[in-house]
Amino acid sequence: MENQNFCLKRTHYCGQVLEDCVGNEVVVCGWVQRQRDLGQLIFIDLRDRSGIVQLAFDEGSDREIFNKAYSLRSEFVIAAKGVVRERSSKNPQIPTGNIEIFVNTLHIFSKSDITPFEILDEAKVKEELRLKYRYLDLRRKSVQEKIVARSQIIKMAREYLDKHGFIEIETPLLIKSTPEGARDYLVPSRIFPGKFFALPQSPQIYKQLIMMAGFDRYMQIAKCFRDEDLRADRQPEFTQIDFEMSFVDSEDIMKMVEGLIYKIYKNLLNFEVPLPLPRITYEESMRRFGSDKPDMRFQLELIDLTDLLKNTNFRVFADAVNSGGSVGAINVPRGASKISRKEIDKLGDWIKDYGASGLAWTKLNEDGNASSSYEKSLSEETVLSIREKTNLKNGDLLFLIANVSRETVLQSLGALRLEIAKKLSLIDDSKPNLLWVYDFPLFEFSKEEGRYVAQHHPFTMPKECDIQYLESHPEKVCAMAYDLVLNGNEVGGGSIRIHDPALQQQIFKALEISQECARESFGFLIEALKYGAPPHGGFAFGLDRLVMLLTKSGSIRDTIAFPKVSSTAELMSGAPADKVL
Repeated sequence: MENQNFCLKRTHYCGQVLEDCVGNEVVVCGWVQRQRDLGQLIFIDLRDRSGIVQLAFDEGSDREIFNKAYSLRSEFVIAAKGVVRERSSKNPQIPTGNIEIFVNTLHIFSKSDITPFEILDEAKVKEELRLKYRYLDLRRKSVQEKIVARSQIIKMAREYLDKHGFIEIETPLLIKSTPEGARDYLVPSRIFPGKFFALPQSPQIYKQLIMMAGFDRYMQIAKCFRDEDLRADRQPEFTQIDFEMSFVDSEDIMKMVEGLIYKIYKNLLNFEVPLPLPRITYEESMRRFGSDKPDMRFQLELIDLTDLLKNTNFRVFADAVNSGGSVGAINVPRGASKISRKEIDKLGDWIKDYGASGLAWTKLNEDGNASSSYEKSLSEETVLSIREKTNLKNGDLLFLIANVSRETVLQSLGALRLEIAKKLSLIDDSKPNLLWVYDFPLFEFSKEEGRYVAQHHPFTMPKECDIQYLESHPEKVCAMAYDLVLNGNEVGGGSIRIHDPALQQQIFKALEISQECARESFGFLIEALKYGAPPHGGFAFGLDRLVMLLTKSGSIRDTIAFPKVSSTAELMSGAPADKVL
């Protein structure tokens, strides 16, 4: 066993040993990527988080060091001292490919068993295995780059917000559970048997109280928790870049957000985001793209055919229109030859998951002949009117969806639009598509609860002109809320908050939250509003999702050091456990 007190002090990271180091003696530390035995010569690729550098060993120079190098295997942890020299066989694929270190001192810190998978970016490994051995997966350069990018974004956010006068204030992680929103994670109290703390879904109430306390500008890299079903872009615990401002309106907050997103893109990707960002209302976004987070990197806009089909005899369309629903369409240019009949049938089955009963279609071939699932049931005049309104040309493919719910039609077509774009590679990924969506509905009706619920949260300010509809027509009320959308993904959102206690009570009433329930759940906020609350508003970036999109990762899990899987379990540690130790 080697002397454990012996330790070489690192002078350079592996990726820092470049041509300007030739002739100098350096010390590098890291993990053995691979060993190449050429008989009298041995080469070791040594890896750390900065990159890879080649170590060279010559049998004729020092037999003892050469034998030690011969014993090295993948993932051994070592330190090496030697003189940097020019390589005889250069490797243009890596930054250090023109040099190598001729080693004169070698120390083995620890050995490694054979790893469950190779520590290579190109290795094809199932995600479950990678996450079970996440500490090994994190050694891969492609994963480390995402974690480093995350750190850089956090640093940029802190610097930017500090420059603009924000104070970083930590809010509690053990709080009181409140209604509205997703399910809480609960923590039992030892001191108060039978009582529970909740983990925060956001710092929302506390950051509003910080504004009422007079701090004016607050920020936090906030840990949040939601007990909800997971997808590729969801985790039970997630992180927000969170901030709040007093004496501001929506324009001030959106401008602040745009400045930060500009800085992140410029410093991280050397891309200058054109400002100001484009804006679109919620209603226009749904009408044109079938989504409140539209991906506008491609066309395929939705077309409303409801008026054209008011008097049709075709039952599928007639039932939808006569029941107050709608009929919508998407024209896929040159799609007739690109999407087969078999694929159309598959799309028809797939779209049912979004509430649609099926998919109607027309293929207009290059020669002008058409095949269709519905045109024979319509008058020639109606068929021509549909083709004209949808701008259907030879070679195009038209999809139609009819439903008694306009919302279902829009959402189904929105999902179909994205699926077609992926299938036909229509998405321009060369530059980001950023935009604001605003004027969201303040409420949405929950069929499960049989009442209106807050679309964002119950502290969102309604537009002043819509306050008159709070009791009579809550569906007409728009919120002073705004979402930032990046490539069809919501990466953050915010709103102007309510600072008038009487208006806050009106909102609770509209949400059918009784005064007793409001006092029990939000009494401290209601009380605070009575002691002078400034107009205020804020915004929160979903950090995990932002990093995922900026680094072009396939999943949020790739951007978190130790993520959960879809069951909310952490495969590496075995959490959650079935008992408390």
